[in-house]
Amino acid sequence: MRKILITYFFVIVTLLCACNNDGSKESGLALVKTTNPAPLSLEKSTKKELDLIGAIEQDVESFKELYDVSVLKGKEDILVAYKVRHMQRFHMKKIEKKIKKLLEDKYSQENFIVSSDYKIFLEAVKLEEKLKDPTYSTEKAEKRLQEIIKLKKELT
Repeated sequence: MRKILITYFFVIVTLLCACNNDGSKESGLALVKTTNPAPLSLEKSTKKELDLIGAIEQDVESFKELYDVSVLKGKEDILVAYKVRHMQRFHMKKIEKKIKKLLEDKYSQENFIVSSDYKIFLEAVKLEEKLKDPTYSTEKAEKRLQEIIKLKKELT
């Protein structure tokens, strides 16, 4: 009986320690909850550019199959990462096609990278967190964005 109690005690302590998350980082819970990151431009942007990426985010969020969208604009590319509702995961290819078609028709002059991959979404949220730090340079941010885009192309 004593061995069983000691075993239960260690199991409970282990579970409590493993579940310890301070919740201070947005990216830590980005896969579990809706984070609704603001659309960002990596470079110093004009009001027109901010309105553009805001409109892109609103257009993508209008899809009822999605529940979280991240939009990052670099020098040449715009990364659109999103999370699909659980019951819609069977239709991910169709959803991605619809989003690409909408964006390319409405914003034909822009180059879009569209991804429903959780890893890409998580990396985009992490980059957005780093951009909040004033010491993080735009060159580093652009380089990291290109790494994320390269990762997306490798996954495809």
